[in-house]
Amino acid sequence: MQRPRSPVARTGKPQGVAVSRSAVTELEVNVRSAGVELAGMLTLQDPPAGLVLFFHGSGSSRFSRRNRSVASVLVAAGLGTMLPDLLTAAEERIDALDRSLRFDIPLLRRRLIGAIDWAGSQTELISLPIGLFGTSTGAAAAIAAAAARPDPVAAVVSHGGRPDLAAEALPLVRCPTLFLVGAQDVEALQLNRQATARLMAPHALQVVPGATHLSEEPGTLKQAAQLSRDWFLMHLSGARP
Repeated sequence: MQRPRSPVARTGKPQGVAVSRSAVTELEVNVRSAGVELAGMLTLQDPPAGLVLFFHGSGSSRFSRRNRSVASVLVAAGLGTMLPDLLTAAEERIDALDRSLRFDIPLLRRRLIGAIDWAGSQTELISLPIGLFGTSTGAAAAIAAAAARPDPVAAVVSHGGRPDLAAEALPLVRCPTLFLVGAQDVEALQLNRQATARLMAPHALQVVPGATHLSEEPGTLKQAAQLSRDWFLMHLSGARP
């Protein structure tokens, strides 16, 4: 991973990302994961209190408007974030046609584990506790990866997730896990409630009032971001929300 020349690297800066007044580093990174090279965006405070990896079910986390919006709230609170893509450009074109790869949880899990291992191999990141933020089917991949990497992964947030797609991994998760579900997302709410019954680790189910599947209603995504920030601060850095 190359270091930037200045406190804020300008290459590939995501639009609309607000940060605190602390020194912030933004880098485009290439992550070698499960036999492929994936692009990603890494943003670090100086020093970061932890590192949160973002994963969207459709694969392209670094271009996800919602992921970038949530990430900006975490960065402003002193957390580092990494938004790696889980699919290659060719795979994204396939998924756009038939939506098949976003439901390939074993594939997404392998890619996510590779991203976790990549972070653990970087000098700047190796000592940081890791959090996982998964959206939609990406939340299932996050749960499965947390079960496979219990030591580095210290917290998980599932936002509008499908934890039922990682049902076998749920009892193996050790880290505190937060389920965020929109009050109007009735089917997902039922699936998430069922998931909490299988989870042995500390957990919470938070219903976002007025929100549908991905908190698209005004103000609901901000609320989900703040709840995620508090969860990660508590379990990655020990800070009180």
